[in-house]
Amino acid sequence: QVQLVESGGGSVQAGESLRLACVASGSTQRVMGWLRQAPGQDREGVAGIYTSRGDEYYHPSVKGRFTLSRDTAKNTLYLQMNSLKPEDTGIYYCAAGDNAGTWSVLSERAYTYWGQGTQVTVSS
Repeated sequence: QVQLVESGGGSVQAGESLRLACVASGSTQRVMGWLRQAPGQDREGVAGIYTSRGDEYYHPSVKGRFTLSRDTAKNTLYLQMNSLKPEDTGIYYCAAGDNAGTWSVLSERAYTYWGQGTQVTVSS
């Protein structure tokens, strides 16, 4: 069983930064990522990584602004979010899984385990 605990959300002004953290416990999963859900919208993948080879993927809307990083000693996945925009507002979920179906790491279908989510609010 894998448990994921997110932290780091908050309310910021447009242009500011936040760093989200996801502490994982349990077995190492093949893929990890961050997905978000804005009010009234479907959940969408923001960024994902294949943990063994380190390949990272980003949604086009965040590429160049968001960056993944990992601290393997702390079993923690980070999402550094710079130049935040109001459209980045939503609940951000950390997720992990074996991606046995080889879905894109930006698809929620790639993931089995989910954190509780952390709210990010960006005001203009």
